[in-house]
Amino acid sequence: MSQLCQQSQRSQLGQRTKFVCSAFIAILLSACSAQPKLSQDALPPRVEIAEDIKEHSLFERYADPFEGFNRRMYYFNAKADEYVLLPVVAGYKAITPDPVERGVNNFFSNLGELPTLANALLQLKFDVALTTFSRFTLNSTIGLAGLFDVASSMGIAEQNEDFGQTLGYWGVGSGPYLVLPLLGPSSVRDATGLGLDTLAYKALVSELGLTPEEELILDSLRSIDARANVPFMYYQTGSAFEYDRVKLLYMKFRELQIKR
Repeated sequence: MSQLCQQSQRSQLGQRTKFVCSAFIAILLSACSAQPKLSQDALPPRVEIAEDIKEHSLFERYADPFEGFNRRMYYFNAKADEYVLLPVVAGYKAITPDPVERGVNNFFSNLGELPTLANALLQLKFDVALTTFSRFTLNSTIGLAGLFDVASSMGIAEQNEDFGQTLGYWGVGSGPYLVLPLLGPSSVRDATGLGLDTLAYKALVSELGLTPEEELILDSLRSIDARANVPFMYYQTGSAFEYDRVKLLYMKFRELQIKR
């Protein structure tokens, strides 16, 4: 993936943070509730590949029966990223000091250690589970509820396990490639795993005793932080086959994650 290009846009920041967060979540929910459509004069983001090349191409290695929907969703995600997500991220970066931004990212990463721990145990990866438990314990105590990543400074590397990987570990195939609203590349298996991981995260957050309004703000901040730390920009790879390359890279990366 190419480096994240910093946008210089500055959103008008006169509104309160709570309003921005609520609007951001509303956009996420509305995007997931309807299938986007290209405008009539829009060109499909696709360059045809000759049939003789397709037969031997890695692009055709992974099933994509939802290609029509996926390409439109990819295009929609690109526009939502350009006009909504990145401006919100730019505003967030503009008003948030770097140490605070790192602390927010560390906090959410620390919360993510618990689903990783559960999935490591489900995959019988006890060494990964022990490492993850050590990280969570150190960062939650010495690191002040995860605001500081003291575990990494001690040489305890962050692990990554999710329920999609757990399903793959126990022999569940990836299924067809699938582009999710705003979330991007996935597969039928990984989308199912993501849903279960999200339920687990919601259950974890509910244990914090937050009000619904506070949970909304927390979820919004988590979404903004996640996008701020993804080093990818749509249609900036310099390739006419960006959709196909993203599909190939994602599916191959997930294969490697499951095999390790």
